[in-house]
Amino acid sequence: MPQNRREFLENSLSVGAALACAGGLKAVQAQETAPKKTGDKINVCVVGVNGRGGEHIRGFSNNPDSIVYAIVDVDQRVGESKAALIEKEYKHRPKVYTDLREAYADKNVDVVSVATPNHWHALAAIWAIQAGKDVYVEKPVSHNVVEGRRLVEAARKYNKIVQCGTQSRSNPGLKEAIKYIHDGQLGEVKLARGLCYKPRNSIGPRSNYEPPSTVNLDLWTGPAPLAPLTRKNFHYDWHWQWPYGNGDLGNQGIHQMDIARWALNENSIGDSVMSYGGRYGYEDAGDTANTQVCFHTFGDKRLIFEVRGLKTDAYMGAKVGVIVYGSEGYMVIPSYSSATVFSKDGKEIKQFKGGSDQNHYNNFIEAFKARDMSKLNAEILEGHLSSALCHVGNISYRLGSLESLSALETQLAKDPEGLETTKRFAEHLKANGVDLTGNKIQVGPLLKILPNETFTGPRSEEANAMLSREYRAPYLLPTTEQL
Repeated sequence: MPQNRREFLENSLSVGAALACAGGLKAVQAQETAPKKTGDKINVCVVGVNGRGGEHIRGFSNNPDSIVYAIVDVDQRVGESKAALIEKEYKHRPKVYTDLREAYADKNVDVVSVATPNHWHALAAIWAIQAGKDVYVEKPVSHNVVEGRRLVEAARKYNKIVQCGTQSRSNPGLKEAIKYIHDGQLGEVKLARGLCYKPRNSIGPRSNYEPPSTVNLDLWTGPAPLAPLTRKNFHYDWHWQWPYGNGDLGNQGIHQMDIARWALNENSIGDSVMSYGGRYGYEDAGDTANTQVCFHTFGDKRLIFEVRGLKTDAYMGAKVGVIVYGSEGYMVIPSYSSATVFSKDGKEIKQFKGGSDQNHYNNFIEAFKARDMSKLNAEILEGHLSSALCHVGNISYRLGSLESLSALETQLAKDPEGLETTKRFAEHLKANGVDLTGNKIQVGPLLKILPNETFTGPRSEEANAMLSREYRAPYLLPTTEQL
C-alpha cells in the first residue's frame, strides 16, 4: 500500500537507505532549539547569493517571521553588493561572510539557506546541521548519490528541519493535481514523462581563463579538485562541467523529475536506469549532455526524462513540464503551479492552477516554528530521492559508448515508448542541423539498482564508483559514523 507522508518520513529515521519504504505512524518531531521570544525574527543566513540566492533573500525577507540576518558569498564583490541591496530594500544590513564556517559559528543564526553551486549543496547543508542550524537547501540537494543520502542521515541524527528547494510541492495547483492522480481519477498510472526543453547556448571555447579577482577560489572550489578555470563565464556556467554541476538534468530537470516521481507515488530511486544523448550543436567548454534521454523503472512503472538544449517545439503543450499517462486519460503539467487533465481522446476535463515560490519559504518557516518536519512539503528525503534519479541517469550516460542511431533503435526494438522517444530525439537533432550519421550517440548501459541505492549486475563496479567522489581536504564529506 502507498504510504502517507508521515509514514514516509517516520520510516526514513533509520539511516539505512534500504528502509526508505517501511512504515510508521508517529509524526516526526525535530529537535527543540532555544525558543524565540515573542516578536523575535528567525535569523536566516543565505549561503551563495549571486544567482538563486537572490530569490532566497526575497523569500525569507518577505515572510513576516524571518529576516536575512547574514549572507555568505565567496565573491566579495557579490556579497557586498547584495548586502547593499538588502539594506536599501529591507532597511537593515546583514552580516557579510566569505567563509560559511565563520557564519555557522554565529549562534544567532537559526537557519541556513543554501544556494551555492551544486558541488557544495550537501556539504554546506551537513555542516550547517552539525552546527545546530535548520536548513533550506536548493535542488539538487547533492552532487552525487552518496552525499545526498548522508545529508538525510545528518537531518535524522540531529532531528533538524531540512527542506529541499523543489517549490512546486508547495503550490496549491500542483498539490491538487497530484492528489487527483493519487485518488485514482486519472485511472491506473504507469508512466510519467519529464521534459526539460530549455535552449542553452554555447558557453564558449575551452581555454585557460582567470577567475574574478574578488573570488576566493579555494572556497569556491571546496570539495572539488582545485583546477584551472576552463570556461569563460565563471558564474553559472559551472552547471555544464562535471566537477561542479550535473547538466540540465540536475539543474532545471530536477524540478520536473521530482514532479514526475511524485505523480507516480514512488519513494525510491527505482530499480533500473538507462540513458543516452550527447552534447550537440556546438563544441565548447561544457562536459554535460545538452540533449539526453533517461529511462527509469520502478517495478512495472516507468519514468522517461527528456533534456533538449537546442531549439525545440513543445511536446503535448509543455516544454518544461511533465506528462502523466493514466488508463482514463492524461495530465499535462506545463509549469510549477498548473496542470490540465485530458480524456483519452484529448478533450479537456479539468484545470488546476495557483501558487508561487513564496509558498515554499513560508512552508519551511511554518515547520521551523512548529518543530515538526512532517509539515514540510519537500522534506530532505524527497529532495534526495529526486536528485539521485538525476545522478543515476548521468552515471549511465557517462558510462556510455558512441553508437549509431540504428544500433540504439535495435536495442529498443521491443520497447514502443523507447522507440517513439528516440524517433523524436533524432528528428529534433535533425531539425537543428545535427547529422547523426555514424556513431554519434553516447549510449549508456542498463544499470540495475538495489534498494540500498547501489548498483548490481553488469557494469555495477564502474557505476558504484561514481556514486560518490574524491573530496579535497579540508572539505571532506563526513562518514555516517562521523556525523
